[in-house]
Amino acid sequence: MKRTIGIDMDGVLADIEDHILQTYYQETGILLTRDDIKGKQEEELFTDRAIVMNICNRVGFFRNLPVMDGAIETVKQLMEDYEIFIVSAAMEFPLSLFEKHEWLAEHFPFISWKNIIFCGDKRIIDTDYLIDDHCKNLDFCKGKALMFTAFHNVDKDHHQRIDHWNEVPGLLKKLEAKNLELA
Repeated sequence: MKRTIGIDMDGVLADIEDHILQTYYQETGILLTRDDIKGKQEEELFTDRAIVMNICNRVGFFRNLPVMDGAIETVKQLMEDYEIFIVSAAMEFPLSLFEKHEWLAEHFPFISWKNIIFCGDKRIIDTDYLIDDHCKNLDFCKGKALMFTAFHNVDKDHHQRIDHWNEVPGLLKKLEAKNLELA
């Protein structure tokens, strides 16, 4: 039986940072760059939570997110050795469910619908690895937590970090070898 990997969508497979910054600028006239937001939490940046909620609940917002560089090729490669589950806490934005499903069907059509999990709380996820950008999900990971770098986690260092999808296969090989040594 293959080992399992849970992979988050927003900020891991889908590049939400640029998309939300562009939409926020269109909505408010406030121009923020990736450098401006680096190391800050969402609450610090977007003090008017209603604006962000309005943006994230807008029709088409989640459907039109760009794919993270290298994600498609790497996930295909990982599927040779691992069972992949896409895990999104989509219940926070219930209108996003259909859009996220469509987005996955377009960009990751090789992922079975059986391997897509839309939930509210990721503590229920029991995979060997979890790739996510939020410590609130990784801190409760039952397997090995792998933190995908995002603006809000650059100052965190209590999880194994991933800066780009091309690092993932090598990192997993190294972790698997280390597990064999310990066994």
